[in-house]
Amino acid sequence: MKKILSFLAFMLFFVGCDNNAKQDNTQVGDAAKTQVIKVGMSMDYPPFEYIDDQNNPAGFDVELIKEISNMIGFEVSLQNISFDGLIPALKAGKIDAIMSAMSATDDRRKSVDFTDSYYTTENLFIRKKNTDVTQDTFKGKQVGVQLGTVQEMAARTFNGVNVVPADNILSSIMALKTGKIDFILVDSSIGYGYLKQNEDLEEFLKLPDGSEGFSIAFDKDKHNDLIAKINNALKELKANGKFDEIAKKYDLR
Repeated sequence: MKKILSFLAFMLFFVGCDNNAKQDNTQVGDAAKTQVIKVGMSMDYPPFEYIDDQNNPAGFDVELIKEISNMIGFEVSLQNISFDGLIPALKAGKIDAIMSAMSATDDRRKSVDFTDSYYTTENLFIRKKNTDVTQDTFKGKQVGVQLGTVQEMAARTFNGVNVVPADNILSSIMALKTGKIDFILVDSSIGYGYLKQNEDLEEFLKLPDGSEGFSIAFDKDKHNDLIAKINNALKELKANGKFDEIAKKYDLR
């Protein structure tokens, strides 16, 4: 009987140790998951996010999120996803956050939470030089926009305008230069960069984009504590001059 009781005691001790080990492994695994945040970016949007000559992610958003992660204490894994696929990827759990020059709008707030705005821009209208496109002659014209952007939503409110969405702004620029569309609607921080590179193009109108500015997006009601930490980090980066230093590097107005 003593042998049987000893054996049972040994087995109970072993099972208890095994359960504790499983619990400890789970805790370690959960901790590891919180250390790496997968951030979605559409890396075709210079100077905010793009692939550089060495085939590495670069841009204002890339450097800013790295500064934020260093301050808060998490690692960043950047995921290159088309802009119109970012929110679906977030909702599906493929990424943890979006930082891709995304404007915080009331419509988007229905499905995601945003940090404080970190950059404000406007809607810029671009045409080829020596053309007669104006705000008064939009009717019947073709306007190029990037798919899924605030600019696409704005363009669809214009009466009599045919909206021509593209996966990226460069495609719209090429369509404008070859006469396939009549003008482009893009956010000003991006548009001015393309104007510097294309002397045959010019701006002819600039309007508010109706958003609160670019913000980092997270799935709804899941990361309130992290959002608060990021907001504090943004305030500190703006106060200590690091934010302006990065913005100047990418010639942002």
